[in-house]
Amino acid sequence: MGKTVLDVSHVGMKFNLSKEKVDNIKEYVIKMLKKELHYNEFWALKDVSFKVKQGDRLGILGLNGAGKSTLLKVISGVFKPTEGNVTIDGKIVPLLELGAGFDRQYTGGENIFLYGTVLGYSREFLKEKYEEIVEFSGLGDFIDVPIKNYSSGMKARLGFSIATIVDPEILILDEVLSVGDRRFKKKSLKKIKSMMASDVTVLFVSHNTDQIREICNKAILLEHGKLIAKGEVNEVCDYYEKLIDEEYDIDDLPKSLRKKIKRKQ
Repeated sequence: MGKTVLDVSHVGMKFNLSKEKVDNIKEYVIKMLKKELHYNEFWALKDVSFKVKQGDRLGILGLNGAGKSTLLKVISGVFKPTEGNVTIDGKIVPLLELGAGFDRQYTGGENIFLYGTVLGYSREFLKEKYEEIVEFSGLGDFIDVPIKNYSSGMKARLGFSIATIVDPEILILDEVLSVGDRRFKKKSLKKIKSMMASDVTVLFVSHNTDQIREICNKAILLEHGKLIAKGEVNEVCDYYEKLIDEEYDIDDLPKSLRKKIKRKQ
């Protein structure tokens, strides 16, 4: 067995949702001083624990609102968990919101350096890899066009090309293979598989169970922020698909998964 590269231990993530609309900072401060601000607590994640070994490819499944993206942001360090701990052994490259760091007024080429810097790449490294990034993105002459004129697919292609220019030890993917045209999706999948061939550990969120089955060897299932199942990828995917089709009640777990789950109430 490989070493543990990710240990998620009793992680909880709480958000305070305001009960009322506050239009500006002045109004917010006044209400805060008068103690007139009221919140509803919302736990996006609650007591989530699992471990990932080096070289594992873990699929993360769940219906909308299950907490999948929140979990990835906690692991990536975007959010600090309200409870619990995340221990990481290895260099992480998170592909969460591709192009989120782009400046609309800058060209695609200028954004390679801007977004690449946000991801922690040096300017010298980006200069060295510039042509490779442009070629993989397939943007051609559009690389000199301001990002504000790009389609969402074009921005995602450029973001993916920048983010995957390095070989990470832990790769985090949040629905990134659902963007772009069919040709680029195929190209992206090939790139991900080539990265996995070098023993990269992968965490992959997708609603597409065919992609999960193709890429991953293990999977977990979240429901309302709680981990309800984990195990071999086909077992978990089978259960998830039947859950979507309402052929299973959430408490009616298959025997193959029953010993692998500890559902928290």
